[in-house]
Amino acid sequence: MRISAAFLVLLLISGVASGQSSNSQPTSGANHDQLVPASPDHPAGAVAEKGNVEETLVAAHQKLEHGQAQEALAMLEPLVATTGESPKGVQHELGIAYYRTGKLLSAERAFARAIDEDPNDIESVQMRGLALYRLGRPAAAIPFLEKARQWMPNANADANYVLGLCYLNSQRFDDARAAFANQFVVAPNSGAAYLLLGKMLKQANLPEASAEAAKKALELTPRLPLAHFLLGEFYLFKSDTEQALREFEQEREINPVNFAVYDRLGDVYTRAGQYEKAQEVLAKAISLDTSSTGPFIQMGKVLMRRNDPQTSLLYLQHAEKMDPGNYMTHTLLAQAYRSLGRVEDSKKEFAAASKIHNEEQLKLQPAQ
Repeated sequence: MRISAAFLVLLLISGVASGQSSNSQPTSGANHDQLVPASPDHPAGAVAEKGNVEETLVAAHQKLEHGQAQEALAMLEPLVATTGESPKGVQHELGIAYYRTGKLLSAERAFARAIDEDPNDIESVQMRGLALYRLGRPAAAIPFLEKARQWMPNANADANYVLGLCYLNSQRFDDARAAFANQFVVAPNSGAAYLLLGKMLKQANLPEASAEAAKKALELTPRLPLAHFLLGEFYLFKSDTEQALREFEQEREINPVNFAVYDRLGDVYTRAGQYEKAQEVLAKAISLDTSSTGPFIQMGKVLMRRNDPQTSLLYLQHAEKMDPGNYMTHTLLAQAYRSLGRVEDSKKEFAAASKIHNEEQLKLQPAQ
């Protein structure tokens, strides 16, 4: 397989794998949905005119292997144009080059032609499924990803992940559970598989279905770590602090070294106005993990509620150093400075919070 697992993960988590449609092409250069005419000065055209198609394919493949997808396109597109047909293997390489440069429509078409030329081209089958998913067509992607999995069930765990996401989009939750279980190598009917499904459903913004999956996980494995935690987050999202507290406390009994459960307990106690308890559990969260800003911010908020802005400032300043772009941190810093009579510092932090907030709102606005 030419597309590495690491490369696919990078594409998926970078945001481009959220089902977005990539119809746009760069404004400069040729329209890549059309064949590019050859020119005497174009090296690929010159090779094609000499009939050295195989040599050009090898050279273009080397470009792709070294991350030079745009250069590979410059060789492959004129090759198709000058020969007047699609030499074997060109559409496959074109699909890879288009995919890597974000030209998803062109990539999907190239992979379709590659499959027509060679129905056993497993990489083109898999990559066509991935391209369709990224184009926002998960249902259309499923048959290709399923076929790739049947041929090579353990070849690419990332394809199983995308297939699971496609099943989620199509409300095929049992199939999604099986795909994620295959990716993480757990039994598909186990508590762990249901917990995985619940986590993925939560990330897909399907909280009710996520909670049901977590409950099923606990039915199968009553002391499964993180299942109560997932349920606690669901109830916290629903503002049911009493039930959230029960779930987080049960998670703490099962998994007492998980810093995140103390962070969430701090949130619950803060919402309930039990600031002393909140401070106690947040101190434990910080003791277990000093690399996360959440507990520091929460502790700053709790200490402000307990009328201790000076100590609050220490936690908030630390959080600001760790993550200068956090809107809440600057807002709380402004409040702490104001409580201490440091008016100029307070104004500075309010201005920083306002700037960050406005920038975040601009990012949320749809592109014109």
